[in-house]
Amino acid sequence: MTCAVKKCSRLFRIGCRNNFKYLYPVLDDFKGHIKNRFPHLLKKKFLLACSGGVDSVALAHLCYAMNLDFTIAHCNFRLRGAESDKDEKLVAQLAKKLKVKFNVIHFNTVDYMNTNKLSLQVATRELRYTWFTEIMKKNAICTLVTAHHADDNLETFFINLSRGTGIDGLTGIPEKTETISRPLLPFSRVQILRYAKAERIVWREDASNAETKYLRNKIRHKIVPLLKDLNPRFLDNFHKTQIYLSQVSKIKEGHIKYLKETLFDNSNGIVRVAVDALLKLDPSEAYVYALFKNYGFSEWNDVHHLLTAMSGKEVVSRTHRLLRDREFLLLTEISTDNSQYYYLEESQTAIEEPLVIRIQEVQDFEETGSHILYVDKKSLKYPLIIRKWEKGDYFYPFGMQGRKKLSKFFKDEKIDILAKERQWLLCSGSEIVWVIGRRADNRFKVSEHTETILKFELN
Repeated sequence: MTCAVKKCSRLFRIGCRNNFKYLYPVLDDFKGHIKNRFPHLLKKKFLLACSGGVDSVALAHLCYAMNLDFTIAHCNFRLRGAESDKDEKLVAQLAKKLKVKFNVIHFNTVDYMNTNKLSLQVATRELRYTWFTEIMKKNAICTLVTAHHADDNLETFFINLSRGTGIDGLTGIPEKTETISRPLLPFSRVQILRYAKAERIVWREDASNAETKYLRNKIRHKIVPLLKDLNPRFLDNFHKTQIYLSQVSKIKEGHIKYLKETLFDNSNGIVRVAVDALLKLDPSEAYVYALFKNYGFSEWNDVHHLLTAMSGKEVVSRTHRLLRDREFLLLTEISTDNSQYYYLEESQTAIEEPLVIRIQEVQDFEETGSHILYVDKKSLKYPLIIRKWEKGDYFYPFGMQGRKKLSKFFKDEKIDILAKERQWLLCSGSEIVWVIGRRADNRFKVSEHTETILKFELN
């Protein structure tokens, strides 16, 4: 190479370095993006999650360049020994340089994984987001900002696609939720890296990001490069496609919201949905998934089969229960209250759980209704018991001759399975005094020989 050519080559490299900001105006684009899509970040303090990698460190510099009000949070998961400590030290130095508050926590991640039987990815996600929430509550911060970017979105798309997903899984990472903002989503990993180099930003590389034993890394290092080689504008085109998918998803959500308002009858904590109305929806599998996906169910074939199942069949998730009962599906939250017996002493004038009931002595019948019971106090044996109904229970319904099994009473009254399970009884010893809110027992009724009338009022 001649001296003249060498000199021109050197000048070209210097010129490119000096014009990085012009060629890759990430800061200008970031400023416009914040003003258009995240104006709340201009007004209030937020929490910025920073690992020490190039994405989150660059994000901190971009926010600092805009004079945004933020504090930094860093998690040391103690997974890489001295390397994890070096990450923490770098983030601490970054916070000091930018003159922002630095929050740090150390987790015993391996113990947490083993105790809760979780994968590494799930364990670290639970640990960090729980801690982020604690910081935000303590400091009255409403928004967490993370450094997810366009390549993360693409990788998440393929992860969801490989596992099987509906349209929601293909719309990618949401740029905003009620508590999380992701202002780097339109920016690619290449753009962020070029910005960091141009600004001479210091960051740390996690060696595990180069390993391909994790699905995300396999997609990042083997699949995405091939796609970008096939079409250099693949990432831009993918971003446009996700915008279209998001718009379609919003249309779908609007329709599902309307259907829920039309089909879901919510009464006393039980949602009733008519099976014949669900069967008229086509395709019914897709509608069932969309209507019930927010309740934690995963066995969707079983959920759909409830439409043609016999009464009594059910599907449960960690949080909810979906039960076929005659012509309806009944949806309810799974109760965490395992207490079955509550005791009422003679001196008590009220109870607050499991139901709110007021007790008082009265001279005569006052108002009446299914929520009120009048009994002969002398007929009661204390302490009274409030409990759920059990198989084999029977009582002597007020206004009828003889005794009747509770199961037959429920059937005759057309009381659904979930309502039966939630039914409380007021008992005197082993005898039922009141199927609370429904029917009194004849054996405890007020008569001409009654000396003291006791009134129970269900609130």
